[in-house]
Amino acid sequence: MATVPGKDLLAQFTAIVGKANTLTPEDDLTHYTHENRDIVIGSTPLVLKPASTEEVAAIMTLANETRTAIVPQGGHTGHAAGGVPDESGCQIVLSMERMNRIREIDTAGKTMTVEAGVILQTIQQAAEAHDLLFPLSLASEGSCQIGGNISTNAGGTGVLSYGNTRELVLGLEAVTPQGEIWNGLTKLKKDNTGYDLKDLIIGAEGTLGVVTAAVVKLFPKPKGKAAAWIGLATPKHALDLLNGALEKAGRSLTAFEFMPRIGVDAVFDHYPQIRNPLAARHDWQVLMEISSARSQRDAETELETLLGAALEDGTIEDAAVSTSEAQRLSFWMIREIMPESQKRLGGSIKHDISVAVHRIPEFIERAAPIVEAAFPGARPFPFGHMGDGNIHYNVSQPAGMASEEFLAGRERVQDAVHALVTGMDGSISAEHGIGRLKRDLLARTKDPAALAMMRAIKQALDPNGIMNPGKVI
Repeated sequence: MATVPGKDLLAQFTAIVGKANTLTPEDDLTHYTHENRDIVIGSTPLVLKPASTEEVAAIMTLANETRTAIVPQGGHTGHAAGGVPDESGCQIVLSMERMNRIREIDTAGKTMTVEAGVILQTIQQAAEAHDLLFPLSLASEGSCQIGGNISTNAGGTGVLSYGNTRELVLGLEAVTPQGEIWNGLTKLKKDNTGYDLKDLIIGAEGTLGVVTAAVVKLFPKPKGKAAAWIGLATPKHALDLLNGALEKAGRSLTAFEFMPRIGVDAVFDHYPQIRNPLAARHDWQVLMEISSARSQRDAETELETLLGAALEDGTIEDAAVSTSEAQRLSFWMIREIMPESQKRLGGSIKHDISVAVHRIPEFIERAAPIVEAAFPGARPFPFGHMGDGNIHYNVSQPAGMASEEFLAGRERVQDAVHALVTGMDGSISAEHGIGRLKRDLLARTKDPAALAMMRAIKQALDPNGIMNPGKVI
């Protein structure tokens, strides 16, 4: 059984980074110990803030020798309690916030080498300054760190065209649980020399080692972007629009977000400064974006052609096309503020799931009566990235009910939704990871052979079980 590190041991850890770069229980540790929704509130005797890979290596060497549990932490924006310590007070938090240097921008090779603590938005802005694009984009991009994005294999709105974080990373630098530094900061696009250790670390949520730096891919910045806010009758119409857009536009289709009326109405009703782009409200809405390598006019023309055909064949009911960059961003504001607007509807039970893209309408149709049976009056609030099958299937409380009463039924609703997901060969975690909150669910739903391999890898790389214990498996 784990024990709380003694004063002498804590002093040894502190000496590695310096007292000025540590926090103790005498400080306010809320940011480091509380999961974002306060579902998990942990405790730690020490927060360490290293400034170099060598300091991380020294920390891990000491931790391995003394069997001290370490919880790596990035921007602390996750949704699965993967970056918070447990309640025991035995686990030390390793915050990467001081490792925030951009080491290199290679404009010829279109790569950027960044440390784990660099804010995602900083990477985006640095790329843009060189007329390049780093396409990973999340609602939390102003505070999340690239190390956390890598550790959770973050998705976001650009997956449709550019892929998950895994597809955006060429090389990694990481520290093993034993304190060894693995320098895998390669820029190679092809390297067939044995096991792909990079892909093993990506998505491992800090359970196999500490990501300290990465080489990420950059892309030519589009010469034009045009977005449309679209009203439709059903999710099936949204799927038809997606398939038609993919057929005609291919990789120029860089975003395709779908939203229900309950979500968009919550934005317009509670944020009156945000205007509805359409003349009427619709049961379903899509935010679609086209990017062009040629010109702004080319992006607008391609989008207008797509929408004209969709209007003619009855796929869509109405659409508004952005005529300026400000208007394009205003469309995205509606999408980005929608999760926040759901809070105005009371308690929310959240699911981050995926099914095969062509089965999204089926899932939404089948899920509604299942939720109603599990909790009568609950209001489904599904939205997400239709192009990659990722649905944030949130459920709002019945109108007029106390949030506490509704949230007490969280497990009942989640079990019902996840049973449908697994029955449709989907995933119970599309982009938020497993962390602590979905660990037991993973054990119940994952293929036993896959679980056995995962546990064997964990045992081989972290035999003392000190890397982010209690997470994933």
